[in-house]
Amino acid sequence: MRLIINIILFLGSLLCIFVAPTFHLWIASIVVSEFCWIFVLTSMLMLLWSVYGGKLRKLNTTLSLFSLVFFALPIAMALRIGNKLPAELATTFGGNYDPGTENVFHFTRMFSSTPMMKYKRIPYAKTDGEELTLDYYQSTIHGTHPCVVVVHGGSWCGGNSQQLPELNSELARHGFQVVSVNYRLAPKYTSPAPIEDIVTALDYLKKHSAELKIDTNNFILLGRSAGAQLAMVTAYTLQVPGIRGVVNFYGPTDMVFGYETPANPYVMDSRKVLEDFLGGPYHKVPQNYVSSSPVAVVSRKSVPTLIIHGENDALVSIEHGQRLQQKLAANRIPHYMLSLPWATHGCDYTLNGPSGQLTTYAVEYFIKQVVKPVDNNLHITRFSDVKFRKSSKPEAFGSSGN
Repeated sequence: MRLIINIILFLGSLLCIFVAPTFHLWIASIVVSEFCWIFVLTSMLMLLWSVYGGKLRKLNTTLSLFSLVFFALPIAMALRIGNKLPAELATTFGGNYDPGTENVFHFTRMFSSTPMMKYKRIPYAKTDGEELTLDYYQSTIHGTHPCVVVVHGGSWCGGNSQQLPELNSELARHGFQVVSVNYRLAPKYTSPAPIEDIVTALDYLKKHSAELKIDTNNFILLGRSAGAQLAMVTAYTLQVPGIRGVVNFYGPTDMVFGYETPANPYVMDSRKVLEDFLGGPYHKVPQNYVSSSPVAVVSRKSVPTLIIHGENDALVSIEHGQRLQQKLAANRIPHYMLSLPWATHGCDYTLNGPSGQLTTYAVEYFIKQVVKPVDNNLHITRFSDVKFRKSSKPEAFGSSGN
């Protein structure tokens, strides 16, 4: 029994070091790396049990010791990265940094939970007889505030506005209005339909900014996975003063590269996912892949960008983040890439894990630095004035259509 438990723990600890080879092990890797304190304590107990007697004591001790070390790696690396993160963000985006500030990562915070705020479900458009909705989290701080628009992931064919909602509540408590948007999904709707929905939602928020207490000069787009691709293309394409920055959580940035270098098929059939979203394989609709690649639409007018990616990402290779980083640097766009050695896709599942603590700090710092003071004389172009390839566009509520 002791040996079996130690073998299971040891194999599980390897998910803190290597990319998960199957879908279910990818899910396990999120649990192992972001709730690692549970496994650290378990390995410590197993080490004590193995040291004090029993057959195969040496083997059991060795296995439990390695398990303990590997499970503790995310904590150790988070402490190291968190120690330098404030200074690096300040260097990139500006702001006052106090070298005496305590570390970003706190071990005790891993034992806590994030309280959830109530939100209001609002319909913002209608298409094919169905409502498109958004979730509105009103800031707990009185007044008009910048708005963070969250675009959910789900391989463009799934997910919804309630995906990983903890960050929405956290940002609302820190003085931001937060809106999480639902959009049309593949394969029924292909690109750029979801981007058109985001544009429609932005126009809705602009028109209803008074009642929602939104500063229309300060929108931040934040997306995860497929939602990050949508957020980036929207932000880089619109190029209007109202969008101040974009946050990319482990999103694909080069769709051509993604198709030519697919994910492990035991984790996800990424080529089929791309074909469903972009209307066919690359050799038939190459322009769809290029125009949907954030790296292809980056320019010197692009907005500041925060990139967050785990080095053990089993669905979207970290090379996507690195390619975007290189393109932003070539165009001299302020950007920062938070690379997490232990982390995988969905690493921000909990805000209190090693990844969650670092990413939450980075997001809040980034937003506070890129938003601007309110300028009532600044003219904001209607978001829907931007032209996209034709599709079945939704009719916006509260307007004469787009």
